[in-house]
Amino acid sequence: MAPTGPRLSHPQRRPTPPLPIDESPKGPSPGNIALSNQFRFEQGIRRLQKEYGCDPAREDSYRIQGVQLIDSVRQALRLPVKTFTTACTYYHLFRLCHRDAEYNYQDASLASLFMACKVEDTIKKSKEILCAAYNIKNPEHPTTQDDKVFDSPHKIIIGLERHILETIGFDFRARYPQKVLIKMVRYLYHPDVAQEMLPMCYAISIDMYKTFAPIKASTFTMALAIIEVAALLSDTAVEKMRSLDLTKYHTNRRHVLEIMLDLLDMYTQFSKYTDVGMRFELSKFIDVKIKLNQEVDNSEGALRRYDIWCERCEDSDKIKYPITPGSATSPAATGSSSGKRSKSGHEPQTMRFVYDAEAARKEKDTNDEFTKQEYEEYEIEVEERIAEPEPRQHHPRDRGRHGPRTHHESSWGPYPRVRHDRHKSGRKGGYY
Repeated sequence: MAPTGPRLSHPQRRPTPPLPIDESPKGPSPGNIALSNQFRFEQGIRRLQKEYGCDPAREDSYRIQGVQLIDSVRQALRLPVKTFTTACTYYHLFRLCHRDAEYNYQDASLASLFMACKVEDTIKKSKEILCAAYNIKNPEHPTTQDDKVFDSPHKIIIGLERHILETIGFDFRARYPQKVLIKMVRYLYHPDVAQEMLPMCYAISIDMYKTFAPIKASTFTMALAIIEVAALLSDTAVEKMRSLDLTKYHTNRRHVLEIMLDLLDMYTQFSKYTDVGMRFELSKFIDVKIKLNQEVDNSEGALRRYDIWCERCEDSDKIKYPITPGSATSPAATGSSSGKRSKSGHEPQTMRFVYDAEAARKEKDTNDEFTKQEYEEYEIEVEERIAEPEPRQHHPRDRGRHGPRTHHESSWGPYPRVRHDRHKSGRKGGYY
């Protein structure tokens, strides 16, 4: 027989009632906080290039041509090498954080030089820099900075300058390896040998800025890598260079080896765009590169091509960026935009730049106390009454066993008399 009493069901979780909305006025949003970063790792550089859609087939070419343009204009305006190194640093950082199709690489290089002139206190007007670049490109028809042809490019340079300031986070620090390089060459070698090596070391230090080494390595790392490459190319006292205690210079062999291989990659692939690459045969650079690769292979894992590399991050990047997308149009044929573009449709927030990471963390924790949303979850046990089962409807042929049938029972039962009758229909529809 069916049970007649109530039953208790298992406890069920009901949705949490909504909390009352706090309609008290809140202060303005603190905006976004950006921390400056002086160094980039090779894996991070590649990730940024994939994220912003850089075409690897053109990236190296435009990077080298932009640095060459900075160097040519710097020499035409007789600016010091410190301005050149600062401009190249800003140029590399800017190109890593902006899509190629949004600007022209020549405009970006000239804007970086314009801002570096302000930072290094070698003030030059934007039209002076544009005029020098124009005269280098058109030596047959030189002009002056008062020409009206520079009115439109002048506005583009000013607009790109604001983007560069945001990219570097208003952190104007840069590294100058040339000064340390000259002191170390004089310290390591005899004056006669040092006098022969200094011109080559200085030329390598200029060529090095056509790679990403200046934003990856410290000053001592760059200086030591330059000296050792010059010693290997000239076969001059290589063992004396390698006998140094690198811990005194706040670096290690892995860092130095990475910068050396970056330089040799450039000399083997783009030798005609460099100064030192035109002085030696290509086989000389290949032989030196083979020796360094053998040193990496024979180190039994102590040395690697790139000092800092995460295999798990590399696997996740392959899944996230299966194919490196190329930019839609060539940046050489695309004009630069001087206006600020918003990546989303929301109202842009204030961007603030700080240098102390601990101070930014404390400020964020303080702000979270007033903006975080708290939720409470309740679990309530309730008793629910189970409905009684409906009485079973007997089949017509069981009429004799269960007494006489009522008028309701004599009508159609839960199923048709003939099972296929429910599929039959006349012209007017319905059963018949």
